[in-house]
Amino acid sequence: MYSLLKTFLLNQDPEWSHDFTINWLKKTQHSFLNFTYKQPVEDKPVECFGLTFKNPVGLAAGLDKNGECIDAFAAMGFGFIEVGTVTPKPQTGNDKPRLFRIPEKNAIINRMGFNNKGVDYLVDRVKEAKYTGILGINIGKNKTTPEENALDDYVICLRKVYEYASYVTVNISSPNTPGLRNLQYGDALDALLSGLKAEQLALAEKHGKYVPVVIKIAPDLSDDEVASIAESLTRSKMDGVITTNTTLDRESVVGLPHAQEAGGLSGAVLTEKSQHITAEMVKCLNGAMPVIGVGGINNVASAKARLDAGATLVQVYSALIYQGPPLVKSIVNGL
Repeated sequence: MYSLLKTFLLNQDPEWSHDFTINWLKKTQHSFLNFTYKQPVEDKPVECFGLTFKNPVGLAAGLDKNGECIDAFAAMGFGFIEVGTVTPKPQTGNDKPRLFRIPEKNAIINRMGFNNKGVDYLVDRVKEAKYTGILGINIGKNKTTPEENALDDYVICLRKVYEYASYVTVNISSPNTPGLRNLQYGDALDALLSGLKAEQLALAEKHGKYVPVVIKIAPDLSDDEVASIAESLTRSKMDGVITTNTTLDRESVVGLPHAQEAGGLSGAVLTEKSQHITAEMVKCLNGAMPVIGVGGINNVASAKARLDAGATLVQVYSALIYQGPPLVKSIVNGL
């Protein structure tokens, strides 16, 4: 079915196509029309964070920012689903246009800017979902919140999603919120992680369950920076790390239409860079915590390479836009 729609969707404005698809999934996920994307996928269980994942292939955050299509993505066969990024207050994000395709490279540039309906709206959608699998909720800070007060926003979101998440991802690596990536370094990172760990432990006691907290980092890091982040993560006893978010590097798309648009670049062009960061992080952590690999995973080979590099799980996003739900089945069944 997606192959029939693909030509149409990829010839429309990218954000219009995104909104059209989300609305379609939202309206059909609990109806017989979900046959257009529902598919059987082999069970290949993986243990991670003390949780059992149905298979190692997940949906990355950013596609279902408000948690409106959880059951639709579950029908596609994902082993886990990550929704968000969500912020304490609703925000419209950056000015349009803010989403661009580079089809020659199966790539996407976005500068959406954490556009979302707010954490309370997302929690209500999660409560409505019938999905019983592993659900990650990705949290961020509002654009108007000063960098030095970022922890406050993350704590607000953590408190509100904790009861409903299988794990929580802390996004400090989007290039589209000013100053956000500064939280990946040195004292700022240590202070953030320390505050998050204290809140996580308090919430674990309050709710009687421990929900893992993982950190999502950028691909635009030196090996020394990866090593420093790994030390901070280990010292603060975080539960895991996601490698990686989108890149600011344009070397792989030089000269192509939209290549110089501001924002994060994702897709097949990110495969090598994210693979390297994953391998470096796995080496630096030395088994201290699991790594989830994401970025440029677009077929069985790239997924297997990420797992061989030491990732326990993988996630997809941009390749799903270009290939549709069959991508999930082909990767899972092919591993």
